[in-house]
Amino acid sequence: MNISIMQPYFFPYLGYFSLIKHTNEFIIFDPVQFIRHGWIERNRILKPAEGWQYIQVPLQKHSRGTLIKDISINNNNDWGNMIISQLQHYKKAAPYFKIVVDMLKDVFSNEYVSIVDLNLKSIQVVCEYLEIKKTIVVFSNMNLAIEHVNAPDEWALNICKALGNVDEYWNPPGGMSFFDRSKYESNQIKLKFQKICLMEYNQKRANFESALSIIDVMMFNPPKKINQMLDKYELL
Repeated sequence: MNISIMQPYFFPYLGYFSLIKHTNEFIIFDPVQFIRHGWIERNRILKPAEGWQYIQVPLQKHSRGTLIKDISINNNNDWGNMIISQLQHYKKAAPYFKIVVDMLKDVFSNEYVSIVDLNLKSIQVVCEYLEIKKTIVVFSNMNLAIEHVNAPDEWALNICKALGNVDEYWNPPGGMSFFDRSKYESNQIKLKFQKICLMEYNQKRANFESALSIIDVMMFNPPKKINQMLDKYELL
């Protein structure tokens, strides 16, 4: 069995969903310190003209050492409708605007306390739309006893060992310098890095903006085409 483990990103880019699609089990990892201004509370979409902008979920104030699983959303403003408003410029150019906006409205119609719960729901909804039939689990809900972690690259290793039937661990290529491959090999686990080959698609403007949120991809492409994009990768 091959698995992948990622922090809970907010409507992440194609590479995230390619990992989900091409591994047997996908675990959302939430027991480590939250780092502000990453991909957990925000992502990128097109600006009305050229370039890109952030869409963002507001968070409650928290101490520096707060774990991802304990990060709460600030629901004092209507952030869901604010995000929908930021997407209105897509209406003139994007053929799948209504489908995508209705999807987001459905996600945002629920009130979430935890950013993990919101992101889990958003990822599940996208997977359902793309017909990626995978069960996605949150680490803090698994009640999985793992060995003590002595280095950051041992979180994934010890989870693999605790699951017991894992022979491959897949990670994005950004972690290549982070992982000690020998630790995994000594435990009969192959460490593989999945590099997605991002394809350009027609964003109806002069300059293509790469690696935006899956929201942008869904605006301009049908599920079949998106799945073809997800299948374009190499293992390092």
